Amino acid sequence: MLSLLVSFSEAGGSQTGETDPPAIRDDLDVDSLRQAIQRSVEFLAKLPQDQIVGERPRKITVQQIKESLLSFVELLDLWGRPAKMAEAIRSRFDILPSAPDPAERELLVTGYYQPVIEGSLTETAAYRFPIYRKPDDLIEAGRGGFAPQLRGEKIVGQLVGNRLVPYFSRYEIDALGRLKGKGYEIAWVKDPVELFFLHVQGSGIIRLEDGRMLQVNYAATNGRAYTSIGKTLIDSGKIPEQELSAARLRRFLREHSQERDALFARNERYVFFRFVESGPLGSLEVPLTPGRSVATDPSYFPKGALAFLVSHRPILDAAGNLVGWQPFSRFVLSQDAGGAIRGPGRLDLYFGSGAAAGEAAGFMKSSGRLYFLLKKKVGRE
Repeated sequence: MLSLLVSFSEAGGSQTGETDPPAIRDDLDVDSLRQAIQRSVEFLAKLPQDQIVGERPRKITVQQIKESLLSFVELLDLWGRPAKMAEAIRSRFDILPSAPDPAERELLVTGYYQPVIEGSLTETAAYRFPIYRKPDDLIEAGRGGFAPQLRGEKIVGQLVGNRLVPYFSRYEIDALGRLKGKGYEIAWVKDPVELFFLHVQGSGIIRLEDGRMLQVNYAATNGRAYTSIGKTLIDSGKIPEQELSAARLRRFLREHSQERDALFARNERYVFFRFVESGPLGSLEVPLTPGRSVATDPSYFPKGALAFLVSHRPILDAAGNLVGWQPFSRFVLSQDAGGAIRGPGRLDLYFGSGAAAGEAAGFMKSSGRLYFLLKKKVGRE
């Protein structure tokens, strides 16, 4: 795998007004980047080219993002010639920090992954915890028609008489069985803890007893607010903040099964799933690329855009224990969204599928910075 080292300071600066532009060190391979860019281009090709997407680092159209991606792809042949690529990027692109104010540029960078869970297409004594598809009575309506600033936001509920009311909460669905037996079940799993993590991650692979692997992906939510049960346990003093990770949270839930369901109910948001042929699919409905795809808040950052991420990633030993942190940086694509990824100060990095990806993603929690690459307008030097 050939990684990239391009220092803009050596190449004369990025001309973006930054006093300390980042050195472009990409720790992944060029093929994964090329693939991720192509998937963003496929998404953008379906949208009106003059549509505004995102507010930061500035208002930008679909066409401008698409042109930036296609222009950057032309430079990937220079991947093995860092100085030449630095010169080409400097001459063609503005490198814009995620916020104009330096005090607002720090992001909290977390990680997510795609779990692999044992499951069944029929309910049995062993497989008794259902995965539901989107219910027929769940109504989603865009809020942009009521106010332009709410464009992209949804109101979710169900009709009771002639009134739209909130949809069932997690407690009502799981504990009270409000959806049970209505034909919305698409699969069943053994472990309620793993099912809860599937809801948090938004996609997963169901491994059947005959060896088949089925991809399930986010279809909708009940529209309720997302609450982090990890934060709930920290606030109650049951897990020290410095110890919190996905592995630590799993252990607590298994060791305190009597508290498990009440904790789950604290997070009222419920995710409904669908089977897909390939994936996982992000919010852009294109497959995610491990290490390259990130989830951001689409009301701030442009969908499908190319950016450069600088942060630290966890180092784990063979047993999956955290032993340190390593600086990393790479080009990423904004291709997903998430219930917990709200505001301009949050970013979620997709780590891939399976246990190893889950362990690393579970520890990922670090500060970082994000820089968007936008093609310079014609006529600029």
